[in-house]
Parts: sequence; C-alpha cells; structure tokens
Amino acid sequence: MLVSAAEMLKKAKAGKYAVGQFNINNLEWTKAILQTAQEMNSPVILGVSEGAGKYMCGYNTIVGMVNGMIETLGITVPVALHLDHGSYEGAKKCIEAGFSSIMFDGSHYPIEENIAKTKELIELAAAKGMSLEAEVGAIGGEEDGVVGSGEVADPNECKMIADLGVSMLAAGIGNIHGKYPANWAGLNFEVLGKISELTGDMPLVLHGGTGIPAEMIQKAISLGVSKINVNTECQLAFAAATREYIEAGKDLQGKGFDPRKLLAPGVEAIKATVKEKIELFGSANKA
Repeated sequence: MLVSAAEMLKKAKAGKYAVGQFNINNLEWTKAILQTAQEMNSPVILGVSEGAGKYMCGYNTIVGMVNGMIETLGITVPVALHLDHGSYEGAKKCIEAGFSSIMFDGSHYPIEENIAKTKELIELAAAKGMSLEAEVGAIGGEEDGVVGSGEVADPNECKMIADLGVSMLAAGIGNIHGKYPANWAGLNFEVLGKISELTGDMPLVLHGGTGIPAEMIQKAISLGVSKINVNTECQLAFAAATREYIEAGKDLQGKGFDPRKLLAPGVEAIKATVKEKIELFGSANKA
C-alpha cells in the first residue's frame, strides 16, 4: 500500500539520513527499484515526472502498475509514489489518480502566486493524506525540456513556503539536473545552513543527485537534507549495460533478443545503482 512521504522524511531528518527518490520510466525501472528497496529494508520514493507520466500512458496506469507490483512482489517497506516537478494541473491529476505524494513546482511563478497555488494544493493533498513538496529557486539543468542554470534560493522565501504547511521543501543550492559540467561550482552549503536554520524540522530535498560527490551528499544530509532525487544515474547505468550486451553480440545468441533477456543486464545495473545510493544516503534498515 502506498504511503505519504511525510512520515518517512520526518524520521530521516531526525535520524540524519536521507530517503532516495528514484524516478521511474517503465516497468523494469519500477520493479528494480522496489526489489532493491525491499532487499535493503529501506523506505523509498518513486518519482514520476510529467513527461515520464505521459510516456507510461498516464497516472492511472502508473498507480495500477505500482500497486500491483507492491502486492505481487510482497513489498513491505514504505513506498511513496510522488509526482516530480508537477505543474498545478498535473498535481491535481495525480491527487485524483491515487498518488501518495506530489511536488508542486511553482518556482517559476512570482512568490505570491507560488504561495497561493501551494496553499490550495496543500489543502487538496491533506484531505487525501498525501504529502506535498514545494520548490523555491529553480533547480538547474534540463528536465522535460525545462532548462535552469541552478539558482540559489532565498532562505526567507524558503521559510515563507515552509510555514504554509508543506511536508518537504526543495531549495536550489546550485544543484542541477542531469550531468554536472566540468566548471560546476559545487553546492552552496552556507545557504543550505541558513535555510535549515530558518525552516527547523522541515525535511529539505536535494534535486539532481546524480554526480554530486559522496562527501558533498553526506554534508548536505548533515545540514538537513532528508530526500535526494536520482534519475540520470540510473539511466546512464541502464544504457551502459544494454550497450555492452548488444556490442558483445549477445542479442544474436539463442533467444538473446527476447526483451526479458535483452533488458536484464540494464535492470541489474539499475539495482546496483539504487543499492549504492541507499548505502550512501544511510536509509538501509530504516524501513
């Protein structure tokens, strides 16, 4: 059964570890992430971007697939199904479809409008026992065609949004989606420290977890980051393993072309990546 992300993140914040949000792109991704979380006895958040939502035939399809897998695979660790970077309309659709958590990305609206829309969605989500993540300061890089350069959030704006009653807050601290460029300046820990100070017990979210060095991740967790989003890293691992299988000509041997065989090395690569992240984030055996 799906749960809100609020409880697992409160525990993470208090226990100084982080829960991974691993974005799903299809059945293989979802199964690999759920199985690994269960093996590691770790809570987990399945992230769905609006683009991936369209690709997987809409939110109803995703809710049905995830609920079916939790039951069939005997998943007992806490699982939240979370809309990633949701628009106002997308957030409403996921509330209806049976997601257990949503992110409303109002970072491109003027702060007053971001606040008004966030308030309305908090009420709708709360009525269904769902958690809500808000964003202040756009996260850089490209996600579903939206490109940002990695803004640094204003700690006072973060406090304004946190005080509305959101469950978790994503604050830009120089992090970006996708691969980090060679000239990346790193995370702004000074701002993260200020945000943490002003927002108290609020679990903070770090987007763009791919490619941030391990010691930076650990420092961010020590400063109040309780949720870390990973997507690109699983995609790169899946692609590399699939390429290796095909370049070795394995798809031409016997029934190697069968998708169950063709996609298996990629699935194992996703599992290995998720396992590594769960260990780094410290959420193993915290279910």
